[in-house]
Amino acid sequence: MKRLFIASRGNPEQMAEMFRKELPDFDVFTQQPAPGDADVPFIVVGRPTPGVIAAVPGLKLVLSLNAGIEHLLASGEVPDDIPIVRLVDDGLAEGMSDWVLAHALAWHRNLAAYRGLQARREWSPLKEKLARERTVTVLGAGALGGMAARHFVRFGFNTRVWSRSGRTIEGATSFAGQDQLIDAVRDAEILVNLLPLTDETANVIDASVFDAMAPGGFFINGARGGQVVDADLLSRLDSGQLSGAALDVFRTEPLPAEDPFWSHPKVLVSPHVAAPTHAHIAVAEMAANIRRFEKGEPIPHLVDRQLGY
Repeated sequence: MKRLFIASRGNPEQMAEMFRKELPDFDVFTQQPAPGDADVPFIVVGRPTPGVIAAVPGLKLVLSLNAGIEHLLASGEVPDDIPIVRLVDDGLAEGMSDWVLAHALAWHRNLAAYRGLQARREWSPLKEKLARERTVTVLGAGALGGMAARHFVRFGFNTRVWSRSGRTIEGATSFAGQDQLIDAVRDAEILVNLLPLTDETANVIDASVFDAMAPGGFFINGARGGQVVDADLLSRLDSGQLSGAALDVFRTEPLPAEDPFWSHPKVLVSPHVAAPTHAHIAVAEMAANIRRFEKGEPIPHLVDRQLGY
């Protein structure tokens, strides 16, 4: 019988039950294999403790419970010849787009500002714009960024997309490579970060990016905290160059109690919940990828170690 190890810190047994229904011919288990155990070709992992992956005998395929896999590459436990599959399912992409659009539309229609006026019992209509009068730049054109950008297009925003490869999104203007980053962001009123975290994207969103935006713009980060220079973001919020930010990811998580983002009046903090994993959708996708691997078929979202995602 083929074997699948679920190495999750959440509720691994609940997920194992789902896998048993999807893969009835598999031995699905949640306890670390002991030395000398039979080979375990497949492992499902979130953010495993050190040594978990390296101790699995006969490993052939690593299936990540996250879209971001930088932690798996950084650990060095996955041999170069063993493929890693990122989790990019419809539920994750849909959830991220919901979160991004919720913040973008709330800022676009002054909802947070009106909440403040309500607290002061102040009847003061604010200037409003149509979606087609605003420019939105989405950093990242993959499964997450691409879906978010398509939603902005449907809502009528003047939409731009920036990525390493210059992937096109119908209805949006595409930009590619570091040389075109500032052009992609210039005069944008809303900036959305949905990039993968790689050596190239670490600290990519800095003062030069924020300064290129339209004054009073809004920043949304649902990707990784390590892509943003925190001091530059805080200084642009304080100066008024940015009117606000919605942040779901941070350099250190959980966010330390003393971090200034907690108390900044222009920042809305959420605890890395922008794109929660929907177990039933994720399990179905991962089980399908295991079957594809067994049949020698192409597997979507295989990690390119040279690119880092």
